[in-house]
Amino acid sequence: MENTDPNATPIPEGDDAVQGDMDTLTRQLAEAESKLAEMRETVLRERADLDNQRKRMQRELEQARLYANERLLSALLPALDNLERGLAAEGDLAALRGGVELTLRELLRVAEASGLRPVGAIGDAFDPEHHEAMSMAEGTGHAPGHIVSVMQKGYVLNDRLLRPALVSVSR
Repeated sequence: MENTDPNATPIPEGDDAVQGDMDTLTRQLAEAESKLAEMRETVLRERADLDNQRKRMQRELEQARLYANERLLSALLPALDNLERGLAAEGDLAALRGGVELTLRELLRVAEASGLRPVGAIGDAFDPEHHEAMSMAEGTGHAPGHIVSVMQKGYVLNDRLLRPALVSVSR
């Protein structure tokens, strides 16, 4: 193999050992360049795989965000149907009241299945973590520090307070 580099030191033609070393180094350089090309290709593939995975995760997250309430809303559809039927019914007030009660029961069933539970029943001990005292009442027949009346129910979702109950407390 002839060296064409103008800056290279000329190798004497008769020195076989130097020529053999040069051939060995040239072969090693070619192998190293080949390995480098392989590694670059591997790195590019890995980057592409990571980028595809990131995009896929982003799409899945967006889908989860869009349809997060799908199960809850599907469970609410029968309650909406009952309300529409009740509004379509004419005349009979008792039938309308019965339909509203059925709808309320259906809504409460769906809410409880989703982890929602009411707080603040009459007779319960006052808990400042779940109740907000709106007034104090005397001589109610209830033990001191217990709920006498509920102005607005409070709700807890899986042990997290959504809304405190507005209550009246006995002294």
